[in-house]
Amino acid sequence: MIRLNLTQRIWISFALLILLIGLVLAIIFPLSIKKTMTDETYKIISLEQDKLMDQDKEVPDPDSSIDFIERRKLGRSVGHVVIKNDYLGTKGDYIPERVLGEMSSHAYKQKKSQQKYELTYGDATLFYIVKRLETHSQGNFYLISYMWDTYRDQMVDRLWTRLLWILFFTGMIAVIPALWMARYLRAPLTILGKRFEQIAKRNWKEPFIWHEDDEFQRLSQQFETMRQNLIRYDTAQKTFIQHASHELKTPVMTIKSYAQSVKDGIMPKNNVEDMMDVILSEANRMENRVKNMLYFTKLDTLKQQTLQWELIYFGVLAEEIISRFRFQRDDIEFTITGDEVLFWGDREQITIVFENFIQNAMRYANSRIVLSAKEEGSNIALGVWNDGEQLSDRDRETLFLPFRKGNKGQFGLGLAIVNRIAELHGGKPKVTNVDDGILFEVILPKDRLS
Repeated sequence: MIRLNLTQRIWISFALLILLIGLVLAIIFPLSIKKTMTDETYKIISLEQDKLMDQDKEVPDPDSSIDFIERRKLGRSVGHVVIKNDYLGTKGDYIPERVLGEMSSHAYKQKKSQQKYELTYGDATLFYIVKRLETHSQGNFYLISYMWDTYRDQMVDRLWTRLLWILFFTGMIAVIPALWMARYLRAPLTILGKRFEQIAKRNWKEPFIWHEDDEFQRLSQQFETMRQNLIRYDTAQKTFIQHASHELKTPVMTIKSYAQSVKDGIMPKNNVEDMMDVILSEANRMENRVKNMLYFTKLDTLKQQTLQWELIYFGVLAEEIISRFRFQRDDIEFTITGDEVLFWGDREQITIVFENFIQNAMRYANSRIVLSAKEEGSNIALGVWNDGEQLSDRDRETLFLPFRKGNKGQFGLGLAIVNRIAELHGGKPKVTNVDDGILFEVILPKDRLS
């Protein structure tokens, strides 16, 4: 396929448009003009015939000074002949016998007082009108007025020639708006192309807003949305790397320092076993952080995959989850409400949502944690409530962003993972301060997403 730039496409479209108009006119115009000029020819014949009838004679006496063939060269010249009784008493122009015979045949069969005809003689067309004349003393006569197609063809040729000149000059003049249109259409695309080049070089700080027309304005708005998303993604990526390196730096330094102490024979702890416990504890912390970071990044790829949808019975899921946390704090009472609720979701990911909610709640709860599910119109609200301290409005706005930790937070990824899972299910997370504690929820659509 031939590759064309925008200017070439505009010029080709312009040329094809002119060609199409020319072809349409070449087909329609001659036919239309030819019919119009044929009607005009009959009108001229009729007018000349009426003039001849105004001579106050019962049977007009036509002028025969011009030859039948000469009239063809004169264009608008109208000839006349009067016939009666099969050529008897013929007056007017001399007309060849074959032509006169055909005219007479039509005249004698004619039922109307006046009628139009045409015939072909040689390579030309002859138009004529037959008018029946009824006299009291001499019987019926027939006045035949004729005119060659010379005038019609001349007018068609002239009009066609003028039309071609009009098309030519119109095409030449149209070059100016075509040039302007090419520049007009290329202007925003050229600017947009420069913006793309800047983005390719990771320079996306300059906005692009086009206000002159709706189409390019929508295009610029889409570009601006893409630019802002890239900025947010780049910022999030840098933040993630910074926080990841910071989160891993502390346990690595601790493990390294204790390992060096063992090698040097220094005992920061009472014995080697206590030191090994510190090293293992820090290694476990680092392992958990790495797992959370990997899972957080994995959720981005899950957006392109199909969730393992299934109908989940909340009571059964809640009991399974509570059994994993029940003995981590003996002073906390776990309760389930709405255990009869059924909802659609990916069981593994919904489990991770509740695990993160409960881990977060156990750091702040005083004595109670409640797992709940309830229907809210076309949605299902899955929540974990605890009777711990409440959050400020500022903290609640940023709580589900990556690496945003509360005063007892660990890695700052748990609630960010909840946010990602909620988005994958077509829902959203929510946190609410209630009278006696704080409620973390995920609002999911009741129906399964297609």
